[in-house]
Amino acid sequence: MLEALAPGGAWFFRQLSDRLGSTDDQALSTALWGLVWEGLVTNDTLTPLRALVRSGTASHRTRRAPPRTGRIPARTGPPQTAGRWSVLPARDPDATRRAHATAEHLLERHGVVTRGAVMQERIVGGFAGVYKVLSAFEDTGRCRRGYFVEGLGAAQFGAAGAIDRLRTFSEPDESKPLAPGARLDRPGQPLRRRAPRPANTGDNGHRPGRKAGALVVLVHGALTLYVERGGRTLLTRSDDTARLTTAAGALAEATRRGALGKLIVEKADGTALLGGGDTPLRQALNAAGFVSTPKGLRMRA
Repeated sequence: MLEALAPGGAWFFRQLSDRLGSTDDQALSTALWGLVWEGLVTNDTLTPLRALVRSGTASHRTRRAPPRTGRIPARTGPPQTAGRWSVLPARDPDATRRAHATAEHLLERHGVVTRGAVMQERIVGGFAGVYKVLSAFEDTGRCRRGYFVEGLGAAQFGAAGAIDRLRTFSEPDESKPLAPGARLDRPGQPLRRRAPRPANTGDNGHRPGRKAGALVVLVHGALTLYVERGGRTLLTRSDDTARLTTAAGALAEATRRGALGKLIVEKADGTALLGGGDTPLRQALNAAGFVSTPKGLRMRA
């Protein structure tokens, strides 16, 4: 059968049986699926696989049915041989090229590659092997790394098109600006290189960084607020009342639109908001509609 398929092209089952001079469809089907399990032959449709699963014989040891005596073979062959069959290219001996191809296929298949997706695919070497290749892809701009899908861990790699598509479901409506000159963003690597660290970090040593779930509020392109994951802690970049008011307004509007859920701010720059006096930030949050609660300043979605 391999010799028959060797010239290339895609062959229907009946073409193969005619070329081989075989009249036993079941024996030929068993041999064909044996080549599939060995990774030598493939098909252009999932129809034969579905038929094999329905028949209860989708295993490496395909059971042979009793021969059909006195019957003329079906014109198209058994259901588990539908479609066109072809030989797969030889396995690339270079491990680096194989790893490169595997990572590309994962990005094309999933859009956003997570640890769970790789484990589900049963990739040889597991997520650790794919992670190295995807990290190299990120360095060369072939993909992006970030916290794109909530609840699936921080080690996520996505194709640019897939990430842009996801953002259309999570970002606030751009037709109605959050506040004049303000926008919310994730603290990605380009921003971290461009923006200086907040001057106020408090006594607990909080520092902004590229962390899962964190947000930054920019006012006219300048970093004004850093919102840690969960929104309980803020870091400020400015004491200017006007800038803080604009940033707080953008944060409140994003929360009201449902982009952030319920937000309760407990600390700012390492100090409890309710015990830190009437600071410019607290004034800005109050003006934006945040209300005092026993835990902190709250804004509901």
